[in-house]
Amino acid sequence: MAKKDAGKSSAKGKERHDAEGVKIVARNRKARHDYDLLEKVEAGIVLTGTEVKSLRNGKANLEDAYAEITRGEIWLLGCDIPEYLQANRMNHVPKRPRKLLLHRKEIEKLGTKSGERGLTLIPLSIYFKKGMAKVEISIAKGRKTFDKREALKKQDAKRDIDRALRRG
Repeated sequence: MAKKDAGKSSAKGKERHDAEGVKIVARNRKARHDYDLLEKVEAGIVLTGTEVKSLRNGKANLEDAYAEITRGEIWLLGCDIPEYLQANRMNHVPKRPRKLLLHRKEIEKLGTKSGERGLTLIPLSIYFKKGMAKVEISIAKGRKTFDKREALKKQDAKRDIDRALRRG
């Protein structure tokens, strides 16, 4: 008999688990296309009860989201976590600013790097790790249109090479 593992997806097909038992809720696919990602950091996120329930249902949108450092704290702005449908009148505001949890030294390090010209903090994904909601943020530099095209060409060439190598 086969053992049940944490990497197995549910019957619904909505849950995606990593090898480490990480359930990915949302990814910012556009960020990998529009930005050069320099350094990634995992941060905790402060949420209300209905936000956690909505995330557990797999609902979140990171497309227009970004992070900002204000008064020694880091905030996630523009992240859309829709209202939890089964909640009562005490539901949350979908696009409210959410505080991210990092050590002070990490915030200072991100602040100095993101303060440089052309660099910004972009969330890459929201996921649950050991039952706790986490956000992966990255220091990123915006790409120009020709850089995006060049990156797509490189990805296509790499994909073609990999296919050729698999065929033999």
